[in-house]
Amino acid sequence: MYCFLPLKALRLASIAGMLLLAACAGKQGPAPAAVSPSASIPAPPKESAAMATESTAAQPASAGAFALWLEALRQEASAKGISQRTLDQALSGIEPDQKVLDLDRSQPEFTLTFAQYAARTVTRQRIEQGRNLLNEYRPLLDNIAAAYGVEPAFIVALWGIESDYGRVTGGYSVISSLATLAYGSDRQDMFRTELMDALTILEQKNITPEAMTGSWAGAMGQCQFMPSSYLRFAVDYSGDGRRDIWTDEADVFASIANYLASSGWRRDQTWGRPVRLPKGFSENLISWKDDRPVSEWQRMGLSNADGSKLSLSDQRLALVAPDGPSGPAWLTYSNYKAIMKWNRSTYFATSVGLLADGISSGTLAALAR
Repeated sequence: MYCFLPLKALRLASIAGMLLLAACAGKQGPAPAAVSPSASIPAPPKESAAMATESTAAQPASAGAFALWLEALRQEASAKGISQRTLDQALSGIEPDQKVLDLDRSQPEFTLTFAQYAARTVTRQRIEQGRNLLNEYRPLLDNIAAAYGVEPAFIVALWGIESDYGRVTGGYSVISSLATLAYGSDRQDMFRTELMDALTILEQKNITPEAMTGSWAGAMGQCQFMPSSYLRFAVDYSGDGRRDIWTDEADVFASIANYLASSGWRRDQTWGRPVRLPKGFSENLISWKDDRPVSEWQRMGLSNADGSKLSLSDQRLALVAPDGPSGPAWLTYSNYKAIMKWNRSTYFATSVGLLADGISSGTLAALAR
């Protein structure tokens, strides 16, 4: 679930996402990326770390060539410990899905400012629904927060942005999509690895092939994990013997929390605080990776959003302004970097933070110091 987003452009990865753009009230770089179905909002592309690697050229899909390719895949999977029973259940009768290939090869590019993106992502309706769900699941979320050290509002915010609180998780067969992309995309090596991981998930009896659904690019469940992320971070919090990120909210919430905790999350911090930039501020100083002392930012002319002086501390914070110096800006904490590990898009990460702020009714502001 890592990707790269140009400052003012998003690659929308599915026709469904484009159609839903107008209906909604409301994850990065030069390479195209596999994405989640993205709830009811246009989502920045998302990919695993392996997606950044180069792969062989795409092959034309033909029945004979695909059958030979699939047999070689079965042999490789069998050598890695996948049983013939699992392979038969998952791969029998499978064929390349032309729609998946079309989506992979023709991802349109739209120019969208962060302000426009956030207006569609962090909506009043989504904030209110998030608050209601936070209250509904409060005991469970508090227990998970205590176990993993991640504030409930951030868990709910990621849930909301990834799948609209579980409402839209994608209707594609993950095995079929990944096999199609491993055979015919221009990122065959990466998708082949993800396919092997998906077969491992089936071998572990976490889910059946029929129920393993997700985006056209293989992002799965209510938290939209790629199979590789699932194997690393998914949690069986409910204790039923399966890591069910499709239908079990306890597993969904704990898996989100485990991902963030494993990415260096700090519960004693928030994600960022709004600031005002002086006129003529250099765009070269804007980078989520560039941590500087608050006192240095103040010397550069930064102030609080209301124009008052920054509260000085020993914190080293990074400046984020997705629309450049003329747009909204935030000084961000290390937790922002943890969200960026989930999806390397400042559009995505900032929207998660803003939604968490809204869901928490401002209580996260107390962690900004």
